[in-house]
Amino acid sequence: MYTLYSMQRSGNCYKVRLALAQLRIPYELVEIDILKGESRTPEFLAKNPSGHVPLLEVEPNRYLPESNAILWYLAGGTPLAPDDRIHRAEALRWMFFEQHSLEPNLGAAWFWLTLVKGGRDLQVHALEDWMEQGYRALTVMENHVRRFPFFAADHYTIADIALYGYTHIAHEIGFDLTGFPAVRAWLKRIAEQPDHVPMEWQPARMAIAG
Repeated sequence: MYTLYSMQRSGNCYKVRLALAQLRIPYELVEIDILKGESRTPEFLAKNPSGHVPLLEVEPNRYLPESNAILWYLAGGTPLAPDDRIHRAEALRWMFFEQHSLEPNLGAAWFWLTLVKGGRDLQVHALEDWMEQGYRALTVMENHVRRFPFFAADHYTIADIALYGYTHIAHEIGFDLTGFPAVRAWLKRIAEQPDHVPMEWQPARMAIAG
């Protein structure tokens, strides 16, 4: 059985938990609180030298980091990971976009505004840039889902899961999605997919680090 090292309020970790739920893959969950330094212990760094979550133990003592790499690993051979060459490239395109245009802005804002005490004051100068670049990324997404129901292969894939992770909570950190009706409709479609679970959902069995 897989073991997932995860932080409940992380959008990157949620992406993996959502895929596991929708693929109906059993796993053990180990909750890691990065704010308490639990991802910086010698024991954790031996598993993932970058000190990041999510981290998936795919077999004893073999670990796979990076949320989007984990998504490809888990979804391989399923409809969530396109086999067609161009569809696979389309999915990768949007997953790269998520990591270089969406996550560094929405994800960073989410971390500092919701997880770090006093984070807004600490990052007051960065926030304006995060908002500007975040809205720019949302505009790119809006233009796509005006024409297509999903982001790759004309059906729901891990590209949608990757983009959904932080987009569905953007309103909680001040992003106004009123002007993005196609994105809001897409978010609704994702939430209606079979076996969808919300960010706060946890599997029945969970271990707590430490």
